[in-house]
Amino acid sequence: MERPTRFEHNRYVGDKRTQVVYDLDTVPEEIMAELLEARTYLSFGPDTLVEARNRGYKPHASVAPAADGA
Repeated sequence: MERPTRFEHNRYVGDKRTQVVYDLDTVPEEIMAELLEARTYLSFGPDTLVEARNRGYKPHASVAPAADGA
């Protein structure tokens, strides 16, 4: 899947409603489409899984287990 233009320089995006973080390299297209339509997304700075976890976000099942040294 191509990354949405809004996130072309990001790898991780979170859903504010569910506190779930997605890896844009592995997220199913239907989930990303729903997230963009709902407009409840955010990116992390720095763009790491560790930072997402620091903010209370849990990785989605599609996030690779060894992603970002986690």
